[in-house]
Amino acid sequence: MSRMASNPVNAADKTRSYFTTGDGVRIAYCTEGPADSPVLVLSNSIATYLEMWDRQVPELAEHFRVVRYDMRGHGESGVPNGAYSIDRLGRDVLELLDSLGIHHAHFLGLSLGGFVGQWLGIHAPERIDRLILSNTASYLGPARQWDEAIAAVLEAKDMQQTAERFLRNWFPARMLEPESAVVEPFRATLLSTDRQGLAGAYAAVRDTDMRRTIALITAPTLIIAGEHDPVTTVSHSEAMAATIPGAKLTVMPAAHMTHIEFPAEFMKAVINFLLS
Repeated sequence: MSRMASNPVNAADKTRSYFTTGDGVRIAYCTEGPADSPVLVLSNSIATYLEMWDRQVPELAEHFRVVRYDMRGHGESGVPNGAYSIDRLGRDVLELLDSLGIHHAHFLGLSLGGFVGQWLGIHAPERIDRLILSNTASYLGPARQWDEAIAAVLEAKDMQQTAERFLRNWFPARMLEPESAVVEPFRATLLSTDRQGLAGAYAAVRDTDMRRTIALITAPTLIIAGEHDPVTTVSHSEAMAATIPGAKLTVMPAAHMTHIEFPAEFMKAVINFLLS
């Protein structure tokens, strides 16, 4: 059974469309930019909605047809009960592209979105032109820590403690000022995130290990790491760069949300890579 997540954050700012996956989950998405431009799919971090790319889309839409979506369990997409899998999250993207009549696209995924990007590069190489993996990893074990996180989030009375923990991991202390114009939308999103959706996504991370199989990725790949990222560390990115054939690694002096902390540098790296 699936229900719809709530999305009070910036919900009026953009028009979402919807399609239904093969397993009956409604996925929300939006497209921006010229219809005849190369397609770029943006995939989110866990516990965020497609609004996390708001600052990047205007510039990206000058060059690409940008497709972004609410991952299942998040935003205005459906919230299936139980554990999610990286296979299912990857197939959600393929079905989204199919619904839009798009055969192949560039892909930029951050954090959990980067997990999805790796899966696509391994299992659907003919669909991915260029691949950008930002602040992500191929494996984030051990499984026990994710079981504990799942239990904690489902048992908590609200999302307050979970939200504050995420924010401390995502942003440096200097950005966590009360009522920060940059951070507050992320806090609001975290507080509104469906706990079942978050637990389902935790399970996808728990059960994923692509440390060996990313060697099968053939798409030109850029890896972006945050020097001070406490979640997906530089060592995770270095391991991916050493395994994915021909991958390029860029390290920025950021925490986890590199595109927010260093937007100009992030966009320069992304656009130069995609247009090269």
